[in-house]
Amino acid sequence: MKRFRALVMAMALILGITGPAFSQFRFPMPEFESGYQHPEMLLPPPEAGMGLLDAVVLFCALSLTAFVVLKQRSRRTIFMIAIFSVLYFGFWRKGCVCSVGSVQNVLGALIPGSDVVPVVVLLFFILPLVFALFFGRVFCASVCPLGALQEIVAIHPVQLPRPLQTVLGLIPYVYLGLMGLSLATGAGFLICRYDPFVGFFRLGASFSMFLVGGIFLVAGIFIGRPYCRFLCPYGVLLGWMSRFSKWHVTITPAQCVQCRLCEDSCPYGAIKEPTPEDRPMPRRQGAKRVGLLLLLTPVIIAVGAWTGAASHQVLARLHPTVQLAGRIAAEERGVYTEMTVASEAFRSGSKTIPELYQEAQTAIQSFQPRSAWFGAFMGLVVACKLIALTTVRGRVDYEADRGACVSCGRCFVYCPVEEENASE
Repeated sequence: MKRFRALVMAMALILGITGPAFSQFRFPMPEFESGYQHPEMLLPPPEAGMGLLDAVVLFCALSLTAFVVLKQRSRRTIFMIAIFSVLYFGFWRKGCVCSVGSVQNVLGALIPGSDVVPVVVLLFFILPLVFALFFGRVFCASVCPLGALQEIVAIHPVQLPRPLQTVLGLIPYVYLGLMGLSLATGAGFLICRYDPFVGFFRLGASFSMFLVGGIFLVAGIFIGRPYCRFLCPYGVLLGWMSRFSKWHVTITPAQCVQCRLCEDSCPYGAIKEPTPEDRPMPRRQGAKRVGLLLLLTPVIIAVGAWTGAASHQVLARLHPTVQLAGRIAAEERGVYTEMTVASEAFRSGSKTIPELYQEAQTAIQSFQPRSAWFGAFMGLVVACKLIALTTVRGRVDYEADRGACVSCGRCFVYCPVEEENASE
């Protein structure tokens, strides 16, 4: 009954939030050639004070979560911090500044001629990575509003097969690479354009994005954190830092008694089992396989670069100009009988269709060399994944996977040693 009530509450929350998405647009389309002169728009000054306050709250939340995860080991307190993060960073601050989206600002600043990254955005990018380097992915545990929202709705998550998790785990690298490609080609901020949860936090987005976000949340009831594990590009960077963390959450507070109760406790596949005494292959054979993969790595990268360059026309559809040109061309052929807001705005302007096609062709050509770099990056990722699957580190106890563990504390209550320490 508790799970059923929680499920009903979660569905009510989702329907209540997505309700505005079904409202109708009741205002007429603007007239682009009416001759009306818009008055000068007066914008309020940037909320620098609020931004610094958000950075302070972020630091305090990260510090508190690190203490709760490593010292107090309280799953309930972690969950309460998650609720606070959803309310404050999510609905109150409307998902901005977002550490996930800050990756775009930082990478974009590396491009010559780009804007300087604001200090607040830089803090939101650096602080979770620094904490991950020292304490593991405590940002993912309860501070990130995107992850916290998924943690709240994860009522009955189930474990996915390991091979499926491995394949889906490549998608965040694809997203990270596409984000860099989008910035390098002037296609804009990809994460902000397709963020599935910011529409909920801001109570305003297109119907398609509300639908995507709703699908993620409904799927999150049964699949633990689908966005965090299989899409979030910032999670890739956090995973890299967490692998080298000085301190990290452990499944048991003391010596493991090999009770095996924690085997199925983690819905995120972040628990590594002890290494079997009978290894799947002799050490020498495994070393030869790793050596072969190292020799094949340049070949895999080259194949990836060639594939990326050959796919540049498809990847160029990320660019808004290419998208608009494709829409205009389809309307000219009679594929579509109605115009979109973008196509109607273009037709009401002074730019001609041949000029638009020329701009789109220039954008497509700029994608070819950069798409090769994107393919090379993905080839390197695939090669590293194959090498990681081939190498096996010996373990005598159940351990948390430092790269995949989000420090949620779900495994705490399954450990009998935890209960013994709590009762003493």
